[in-house]
Amino acid sequence: MSSWFRQGIDAIMARDPATRSRLEAALCTPGLHALLFHRVGHFLYHKRMVLLARLISQLGRFLTGVEIHPGAVIGEGVFIDHGAGVVIGETAVIGDQVTLYQGVTLGGTGKEKGKRHPTIGRHVIIGAGATILGPITIGEGARVGAGSVVVHPVPPHCTVVGVPGRILQAPSHGLPATGLEHGELPDPDAHHLGQLREELARLQREVNALVAQLEGADPPPKAAAGGVH
Repeated sequence: MSSWFRQGIDAIMARDPATRSRLEAALCTPGLHALLFHRVGHFLYHKRMVLLARLISQLGRFLTGVEIHPGAVIGEGVFIDHGAGVVIGETAVIGDQVTLYQGVTLGGTGKEKGKRHPTIGRHVIIGAGATILGPITIGEGARVGAGSVVVHPVPPHCTVVGVPGRILQAPSHGLPATGLEHGELPDPDAHHLGQLREELARLQREVNALVAQLEGADPPPKAAAGGVH
């Protein structure tokens, strides 16, 4: 527990510029407190004390605004920033050094049994309000933009944005994500609108060329006088 707690503090100090001391990190980070409740609940859950584990989970939710099912598996160095509205389902698996911003949902897609929640690889960053659904895998070092809805697997070291989530950017392979610069993320809608504008401009040029050819062509010959009516 002490090793896990130290890594949690280290993650906060490294990734939260608003936190100025380790004591402040320990006392004033609801995401860390939620993970502490989860550690206790997860231990009890695997001791088959499911009701007590769920009660501790609900207490953690009430105090921190973060809902983590005690069955979820969470690695070390995970940082839940702000925490409000984060939901992590029963069969979710989160690797080491993952960052989750507020409003993230790691949910299922129905009432199916067995593995039904996402698996998040190491060093993944998931932006505010993102929703990841189903038993899919988000590869190591991937980044999920704010507000994205992801229902398909994401390869390692890629950036996915939009609704539904689309892979638009692949950082240098093998380098873990170090931040989620929302202002620099690609905009899929703007990208598609740009493609449409380019296509419209191309079609307009072709129409203009055809009009110019028709205007420059000789007029058709007139019918001879006295022809058959």
